[in-house]
Amino acid sequence: MILPADFFSQNACDVAQALIGKIIRRKFNNQWLAARIIETEAYYLSDKASHSSLGYTEKRKAMFMPAGTIYMYYARGHDSLNISCGNEGDAVLIKSAFPFVDKKSPEKNIKTMQKLNPANNGSLRPLEKLCAGQTLLCKALNLKVTEWDQKQFNKNKFYIEDINITPNKIIQTTRLGIHRDRDAHLHYRFIDYEYVKYSSNNPLTKKMYKEGKEYIILS
Repeated sequence: MILPADFFSQNACDVAQALIGKIIRRKFNNQWLAARIIETEAYYLSDKASHSSLGYTEKRKAMFMPAGTIYMYYARGHDSLNISCGNEGDAVLIKSAFPFVDKKSPEKNIKTMQKLNPANNGSLRPLEKLCAGQTLLCKALNLKVTEWDQKQFNKNKFYIEDINITPNKIIQTTRLGIHRDRDAHLHYRFIDYEYVKYSSNNPLTKKMYKEGKEYIILS
């Protein structure tokens, strides 16, 4: 089932958690490229780390548009995918994913994703690294700010699908790259426990991270 706009009309953390296990589909050159969402981050209007907390601008317009609106921006010069949700100014960042294969998106399509997102030396990027970060994900799926910012999902070009995958466990932890004075302590990042080693940053391998403090495991 393609996720309807009202799926995103929930609390941002609830949306971020519910997106784990969902499939992103993107049509490119008559091929449906696909990736399973394994990591997300929630942001709120009241959250100091959120773009919307800085106020409305034309650039941030999508965060103030109806839930389900695509918000894309440049993260260190590269494309990044977010979706507005909950109340005005709230959004979820798709932090990382893992290449997905089924009848609609066969294994040969992964080669297309690897060509779109090659390694720094020009070789094919390893499968486990292909979507392991918000900008790598967008590059592998050919998602661009100029095409999708402030737009709605399109069943013929780009959408997120529920195929009834329910993760057994989800890790809830702090977000990445947040200054300590901008609500860095908030547990607004969600990771599929089964795929945590393919996420952008694995909290389970950090010696200073303790379960029950820096992260919790939801089951």
